[in-house]
Amino acid sequence: MRVDVITKEYPPEIYGGAGVHVAELVAALRRSIDVQVRAFGADRDEPGTRAYRTPVELAGANPALQTLGTDLAMVGDVAGADVVHSHTWYANFAGHLASQLHGIPHVLTAHSLEPLRPWKAEQLGGGYAVSSGIEKLAYENAAAIIAVSAGMRSDILRSYPQVDPARVRVIHNGIDVERWRPVEDAAFLQSVGMDPARPSVVFVGRITRQKGLPYLLRAAAALPPEVQLVLCAGAPDTPEIMAEVQELVRLLQQTRDGVIWIDRMLPRDELSAILTAATTFVCPSIYEPLGIVNLEAMACGAAVVGTATGGIPEVVEDGVTGRLVPIDQVQDGTGTPMDPDRYVADLAAVLTEVVSDPVRAGEYGEAGRERARAQFSWGAIADTTEALYAELAG
Repeated sequence: MRVDVITKEYPPEIYGGAGVHVAELVAALRRSIDVQVRAFGADRDEPGTRAYRTPVELAGANPALQTLGTDLAMVGDVAGADVVHSHTWYANFAGHLASQLHGIPHVLTAHSLEPLRPWKAEQLGGGYAVSSGIEKLAYENAAAIIAVSAGMRSDILRSYPQVDPARVRVIHNGIDVERWRPVEDAAFLQSVGMDPARPSVVFVGRITRQKGLPYLLRAAAALPPEVQLVLCAGAPDTPEIMAEVQELVRLLQQTRDGVIWIDRMLPRDELSAILTAATTFVCPSIYEPLGIVNLEAMACGAAVVGTATGGIPEVVEDGVTGRLVPIDQVQDGTGTPMDPDRYVADLAAVLTEVVSDPVRAGEYGEAGRERARAQFSWGAIADTTEALYAELAG
């Protein structure tokens, strides 16, 4: 069987959880089937992988149109595949057209949903209507949709009521606990200004509305003064949210020390060292289909504090591997807390509870690593995905 995987992100060009998912899934699938990867961006030298750049004619076009131009360049090359599998709206158009052109099933994995990310209009302008329309077209016509959590499955069926529920399967994200593991590196921690002797709260994520970083920065003002806040945060969606985060960090640094901001993409071992040293990892997302970064933190032995939204409660077991922060959200697709001040206060209270009890936090971390190992292995996820391919290909 040959499966063509279409994706915007692929190593070394990864900036989010979807890219991590594709890289790990492809590696696991290639142990048993032929997988051809078609990715956006610069040329790759990995066998079975081809990259596609934005057509020169669209260099100055809206980013959504650039995406569609890249998609079109991929479609013809899918000839000969038994199944085409696309990831995110960026690749959904190529998957949909390849399915029609070559008469093969189109599987797509839902990592997020455009109707639930209305702030993307800040980034794409009118292109957001284009991305939303493309996603709707693909979802309503795909042979199968993989939801990375039960929460995401519910979101899909609510956002796209024309989709047959039988076509939406839940296959979780995964983690490789041999690669993501506790790492001790005191020299590196010192180089970034992190003191492992002090309690710490660590955030890892893109600077985007859905990740909830501004809420965390407001909550951090109420943390005990000895607590460090380590932000591994970059790739802002817009200049506006970057400016907002910069100002909140500046104000926080005026009132407390130990506020560390690392705005570059860290190699896995360096990030693992930070997660290993963390008293607790925090995921303040207001929209999160699953949150692969939570699995990374758990695999490194960190307690996790996460918002009780989306797929996070399917990963973080409250009171066992960490804590969940309650949230009541506006039902307009933004995920905005109905009472932002209450959410910020609750987040601060739960973080303070966990970071103030290092023994309990350590117990959460040990349980989290075991949960990641036992329930979220990429081998099992690849086996389930391959079975779906075989079912569709007949």
